Amino acid sequence: MNTIQRIALALIIIGGINWGLIGLFQFDLVASLFGGQDAALSRVIYTLVGIGALCCLPLLFAPDDEEIRGTERGRNLAYSTEFAEENDPYEFNNDEEK
Repeated sequence: MNTIQRIALALIIIGGINWGLIGLFQFDLVASLFGGQDAALSRVIYTLVGIGALCCLPLLFAPDDEEIRGTERGRNLAYSTEFAEENDPYEFNNDEEK
């Protein structure tokens, strides 16, 4: 996650808290801090929250961390039960002389 996405995520969290306060208590925190819903600064904050949501939209479609970790390190996380051939002389030598 890059810096722009982190800032956008912080804006979305602020917007989510504000919407939660509106839904639960009918209290608009952004409007009360910046002079009402029609104030220019409040509208800027609302716009930034909306832009932040658009910037975080690709995170919804990003692969999980587990999928990335498995392929980045060259490991295959799909474990199989395939073993060496039963009579493969290169795998094990049980006929060692003592």
